Amino acid sequence: MLRRTFLAATAAIVTTFGGMAHAADMDIVDTAASNPDFSTLVAAVKAAGLVDTLKGAGPFTVFAPTNEAFAALPAGTVDDLLKPENKDKLIAILTYHVVAGKVMSTDLKDGMTATTVEGKDITIKTMPSVMVNDANVTTADIEASNGVIHVIDKVLMPPM
Repeated sequence: MLRRTFLAATAAIVTTFGGMAHAADMDIVDTAASNPDFSTLVAAVKAAGLVDTLKGAGPFTVFAPTNEAFAALPAGTVDDLLKPENKDKLIAILTYHVVAGKVMSTDLKDGMTATTVEGKDITIKTMPSVMVNDANVTTADIEASNGVIHVIDKVLMPPM
């Protein structure tokens, strides 16, 4: 169950919402679904069966890749992951983007590690810029009703 607590599937850039409700008034899934830059992430969350989990109470911290991040994967990777026979692999990748609890940017320390819902650790760097493993954090601290989203520019792959 904890493994299905994927939050990477729900990130959004608050400034793109204009007159809409504040992101903190929406859960992680609704926040992501409201932003077209996260359509691939939302499709992946649906294919993995993680929507209800990510609408749960949380709190969760999601390191959310954009459509551009998914597009940078080798050709055919996303289509392959969305196939029903690859659901377990998709869940592992998505849950590798999620940490239990609400971790704001002010809580981050250079070199710290955090265990993801998938079960493996990620490493946070704060100098010279904020990174999660080898992905840059492009927007931080997007609060949702059940956690926080940090937008990243790369899809994180769990170590084998």
